[in-house]
Amino acid sequence: QVQLVESGGGLVQPGGSLRLSCITSGFTFTLYPMNWYRQPPGKERELVASISRAGGVTNYTDSVKGRFTISRDNAKNTVFLQMNSLKFEDTAVYYCNRVPRGGAGWGQGTQVTVSS
Repeated sequence: QVQLVESGGGLVQPGGSLRLSCITSGFTFTLYPMNWYRQPPGKERELVASISRAGGVTNYTDSVKGRFTISRDNAKNTVFLQMNSLKFEDTAVYYCNRVPRGGAGWGQGTQVTVSS
């Protein structure tokens, strides 16, 4: 059974930083690219960042380029999202998932709130 456990969110002021973690289990982590998504209040879930199986290729949505960094530790079955220079519009619940999702559900997500 695929399990995804996100953590690291919190309340941060604009310009601040957070590092999200997603610990996975129930599948062979090294066989899957991984994505981070977010769902702002009242909006649809959106793709934020992607990373290849070995971690050598990453992609970002335009709104986070230069501020967010996705990485992974294949020895620990964990994917990370380093978020710097946070903005109000980054407020959302953040989720990770494998690519393709297949039969994987969603974790509980981790809330990121950017507020002064």
